[in-house]
Amino acid sequence: MSEKRWSVETLSRAHPRIAIDSNVLIYLLEEDGPRADRAAELVDAIEAGRIVGILSTVGLTEILTGPARVGDGPRFEQTADEVRSLGLRLVSVDVEIAKDAAWIRGAHGLSTADAIHLASARAAGATLFITNDRRIKRTARLEVAYLDEMTA
Repeated sequence: MSEKRWSVETLSRAHPRIAIDSNVLIYLLEEDGPRADRAAELVDAIEAGRIVGILSTVGLTEILTGPARVGDGPRFEQTADEVRSLGLRLVSVDVEIAKDAAWIRGAHGLSTADAIHLASARAAGATLFITNDRRIKRTARLEVAYLDEMTA
C-alpha cells in the first residue's frame, strides 16, 4: 500500500488485521494535529471492531520512553493506561519473533526495534504495518502504509 493514498475504510476491507508503529500512537497521545486526527480514525476503527490492531511490546517501550526520559512518573502511568485502553493486541517478543526480526534486520538494514515491530506483526497474522517511518518498506507477508498518505 505504500506510495498511494488510502483510507481506513479501504484498509479495513483489505487488511482486517493490522499492526501499528509506535510513532502513529505517539501522534495520537501527543495530539499532533492532522496526524493525531488520522491516528484517532484508525484507533476508532480498532475500538469498533472493524480492524484488529496489533502493537509489539517494543512499541510500548518506545511510547513510554518520552515520559520516562523527563522523569514524569504520573504521565508515564497515564500514557501506559491510555495505550492499554486502545483495544490493541500487545505482542511480546519470543524466540520465533526474535529469529524473524534478525532476518528482517539483516535483509533490510532496519534497526532492531523496527525489525521487531515487523516480526511481531507477521507473527500476529497482520498483513499491513502502518507507520510514518519511510525507512520501513514492505517485507514478505507484510505490506506497509504511511500515515501521512491516509485520506479522510
